[in-house]
Amino acid sequence: MKSMELFLSILALTLLSCSAENPCCSFPCQNKGICLTGREPGSYTCDCGNSDFYGPHCETPTLTKRLKLFLRPSSETLHNWLVSPSLKWIWDIINNVEFLHNYVLKRIYLLRSNVVDSPALYETEHAYPTIGAFLNKTYYARTLPPVPLECPTPMGVKGPKELPDVNLLVEKFFTRTKFRPEPMGTSVLMAFFAQHFTHMFFKTDYTKGVGYTWGGHGVDVSSIYGKDTEVELWLRSGVDGKLKMQTVNNEEYPMYNKDVPVKMTYAPNVPEHHRFAMGHPFYGLLPGLFLYQTIWMREHNRVCDILKGEHPDWDDERLFQTGKLIILGETLKIVVEDYVQHLANYNIEIKFKPTVLFGEHFQYQNKINAEFNDLYHWHPLMPDEFNISGTIYPMKDFMFHSELVLKHGTASFTESLSRQRAGHMSHHNHGPSTIGVVRDTILHGRKLRYQSLNNYRRRFNLEPYESFEDLTGEKEMAAELEKLYLDIEAVEFYVGILVEKRRVKNLFGSTIVEIGGPFSVKGLMSNPICSRHYWKPSTFGGEVGFNIIKTATLKSLFCNNIKGPCPLVTFRVPDFKEGDVDELNNFRLKTEL
Repeated sequence: MKSMELFLSILALTLLSCSAENPCCSFPCQNKGICLTGREPGSYTCDCGNSDFYGPHCETPTLTKRLKLFLRPSSETLHNWLVSPSLKWIWDIINNVEFLHNYVLKRIYLLRSNVVDSPALYETEHAYPTIGAFLNKTYYARTLPPVPLECPTPMGVKGPKELPDVNLLVEKFFTRTKFRPEPMGTSVLMAFFAQHFTHMFFKTDYTKGVGYTWGGHGVDVSSIYGKDTEVELWLRSGVDGKLKMQTVNNEEYPMYNKDVPVKMTYAPNVPEHHRFAMGHPFYGLLPGLFLYQTIWMREHNRVCDILKGEHPDWDDERLFQTGKLIILGETLKIVVEDYVQHLANYNIEIKFKPTVLFGEHFQYQNKINAEFNDLYHWHPLMPDEFNISGTIYPMKDFMFHSELVLKHGTASFTESLSRQRAGHMSHHNHGPSTIGVVRDTILHGRKLRYQSLNNYRRRFNLEPYESFEDLTGEKEMAAELEKLYLDIEAVEFYVGILVEKRRVKNLFGSTIVEIGGPFSVKGLMSNPICSRHYWKPSTFGGEVGFNIIKTATLKSLFCNNIKGPCPLVTFRVPDFKEGDVDELNNFRLKTEL
């Protein structure tokens, strides 16, 4: 009797174990196939619908797809074509022949944006498709569903049963011991542009959880005007469409927070006359963000003056709303032609031309993905100290000191940020003030149960890494990572992109480029003002307003809004050549001399 009871107990435990084991934990479905568990324990099916693949695991391409795959160069091959010095003459011809350039530009727009699911299929609250992925704007979207809860390891079936201690990872791989400058000569002015620009759509609502956002899921210039109409009204002057500004040291700056009581985030010890009112709560955190906010607010008022001259009959509301549309257009053009061009570093000139997509099947809607938010944590770009007109400010004396821009003036501050190297977006390069961010980002990825780095590479048409040395490009760190993760298929998403070897002639590794690129292009070109209904002079107050957008550049943005001679305005420090090894000390020495 006892032997029978023992047998039944063992059988029950075995059945329980089998029923708890999710066959989708091994991610058997390829090429965007969706895994569905079956009625019988351990059974599953792969839904290959609309994927151009078929077979038990969606592993076999259709004949048309097979031909496309045969003709399509790998992402590395394409990147090398685009950055190769020996092929620059071909790209110069394309850049100067309009119909060729328009064709190539359209292909770039479409190839990049079509990689992104639109509309989004998944969101951060559920592990399966929901209508909320499209309709509920409080959720971030997500590219891949989470690792099922019942899997034997946090990454599915590969790797350790517990992920490495996050504090150990931070100490071993990410803490800066010596500042490592960005290898392509990127300036700190670019680093602050990235931070100011992206925080109009990366707005995690931590009161609800890491999967929630209070943003509008796109380029909406809310970073300049505020999150809603209430904040916007506080920032507006109510006269001629302009924003409230005050004059200090013969320059215009945002108002003090005491006079415009919008919600801002300042340290308790920041005095009243150093607290300013701006469109984002923490733009008072760093003077570089304050600089950009000041310049954009000046630009809005400059545009309104031009519109008032063209349309003296327009009231305050119409001047403001049309000025806002022009600022949005300027933002998109500068982001595409200055910022994205710098990040891509391609020989082809990347232009902001919404018209090349007219007539194409293109959806003018966007949803910010949680993975894109995490991937964009570029805090290693921040140096440990800042050289402003020869005065060195350690980070602790730079944070929460927006008044430094007033002290040095916008011209000197802009020039100083243009001449200083940003940090390398890589491992062992998080400074003391941002080391907590990398820790939190890794933990957020675990909370959202992101799949492995390799699974994301597969999703974005990249070859998965076959070894830790393949990932890092060296041996020592690879060996340390292998001890902790055991299997290359178990490396976490954010950890992987930080330890990944740098791509040739680029700021980042291939994963950031090939995942970030599609999200960026989709988010930029899906803006409604890029549609044929919006993209015409009347939207922007006539040809004069339309031309403000068409001629906008990073340099003109600053030069039009700084009195006196225009300072140096550049995303790459002057006279830099890839391979230079000058670091912050060398720059400081040259400045002092």
